[in-house]
Amino acid sequence: MAVNDLSFAVGAGEIVGLIGPNGAGKSTSFNLITGVLPPTAGAATLAGQEITGWPARRIARLGIARTFQHVKLVAGMSAVENVALGRHLLARAGAVRGALRLDRAEERLVFADARRQLARVGLSALADTPAGELALGQQRLVEIARALALDPVLLLLDEPAAGLRHAEKEALADLLRGLREDGVAILLVEHDMDFVMGLTDRLVVMNFGSELAQGRPSEIQANPLVLEAYLGSAA
Repeated sequence: MAVNDLSFAVGAGEIVGLIGPNGAGKSTSFNLITGVLPPTAGAATLAGQEITGWPARRIARLGIARTFQHVKLVAGMSAVENVALGRHLLARAGAVRGALRLDRAEERLVFADARRQLARVGLSALADTPAGELALGQQRLVEIARALALDPVLLLLDEPAAGLRHAEKEALADLLRGLREDGVAILLVEHDMDFVMGLTDRLVVMNFGSELAQGRPSEIQANPLVLEAYLGSAA
């Protein structure tokens, strides 16, 4: 059983870290929340509305955006085109409008916003570069920009700092703090403990698919069960 007996909440304007050893069930939890996988039991809610078992597209329309542990970009498309894909669920133009070329104004707005999101993650200069030619860290930032294009109320980030250099990590942390100040709820999976401990408000620790502990970063760092199962082994 990949995930069992796990329960937590993420509030508006809060950054919660979901941490644990490899194989603990963190990415599977993301897939259950976002509709990529159907749960066999349990419930997920957003602002009191149950979304359990909804299709991923319907969940995304509510304002739940995510990135993936393994980057999922269209390699042959430019960075800005990949980011623009994240906005398409909010667009009104459809196939008929496209065929009649009635969507040009909306297209310009979508791409203008895509460039704005790339600027937020520090990649303005690479907007027109094919995604497949970017370094892994840059691809992760493009994926974050694509998630931001959905204008999310809940942002799920799966190992966003992996492959980033120190300065890029600091810039990413500043971006996430700014989103928190804007009221965005952020759920973060990350193995860089320095990054996690300096950024999150609370932590949820998983082990073997279940919850091991919850608490503030300082409490988790001092928890003997967590030290034995995860933090201690990584030290």
